[in-house]
Amino acid sequence: MKIRVGLGIDVHQLTEGRPMVVGGIEVPHTKGPLGHSDGDTLIHAICDAILGAANMRDIGYHFPDTSADFENIDSKILLKKTVALVAEKGWRIGNIDSTICLQRPKIKNFIPQMQQVLANVCDIDIDDISIKATTTEHLGFEGREEGMSAYAVVLIEKD
Repeated sequence: MKIRVGLGIDVHQLTEGRPMVVGGIEVPHTKGPLGHSDGDTLIHAICDAILGAANMRDIGYHFPDTSADFENIDSKILLKKTVALVAEKGWRIGNIDSTICLQRPKIKNFIPQMQQVLANVCDIDIDDISIKATTTEHLGFEGREEGMSAYAVVLIEKD
């Protein structure tokens, strides 16, 4: 069996009037991520990690923010397409480990729902998806609630 590991990082500005979409679900909050798509920072980091592990560039290469095809798109669709792209090369996801950095809202109670949504989209077991959340103790752009970031490490496997 061949294995590879990929790292993904994504950042989005938070703005009033946008839904807070993270991990494939909408979380109640007054601000949401600004982006060409729905701005799901966690899913974008996961997509980059998957693509990087397969040596297939990044999310912007496959789903450019200059394309009207991806404007306001649900990031779960991008993740599903990413999983299919690497599957064409014989890869499957082994596991995902991720961290979301934002001051507010507190999202720990939403993590099980995010795990289930991502497991369904990626067609993997919920136990193979780790999602952690942290604040930056009021430091930096996350701490000032100007934005959020997400980090993901993905293991992919091929027989």
